[in-house]
Amino acid sequence: MKKQVFDNEMNLSFSAKSENEALARVCVAAFASRLNPTLADINDVKTAVSEAVTNAIIHGYVGENECGTVYIYCTLNKNELVVEIIDDGVGISNIEQAKEPLYTSKPEMERSGMGFTIMETFMDRMTVESEVGKGTKVVMYKKLDIGNEE
Repeated sequence: MKKQVFDNEMNLSFSAKSENEALARVCVAAFASRLNPTLADINDVKTAVSEAVTNAIIHGYVGENECGTVYIYCTLNKNELVVEIIDDGVGISNIEQAKEPLYTSKPEMERSGMGFTIMETFMDRMTVESEVGKGTKVVMYKKLDIGNEE
């Protein structure tokens, strides 16, 4: 099978710990910044990545002593950034319900239930794939305003 060729790509993996959310946000922003996008686009990407990674950490792994891994795979092709956030955690049994504003599977943690809504708002497109017991993959797409679109 022939692998698709991108202008640039990045892989990152880290422990599913809350303190690593900032690392993920900064790494993806730094990766995208090579195209010199607008500050607004970078802030949108950082916000969406924060939400996706936080979801993977909070909802992907059960129990305080369980710490899995979060994987990020990014590609740049011309002016489009694609960010995949993947966990191998518990998965989502009902993706449509999970995407509803204000829905949270962890109300005891005072979660707002706006993660997917925020991701969809700040990115151009988003897909979610999940299998119970195997994990979740969120893929977000953003056309960056770099002033010289083809």
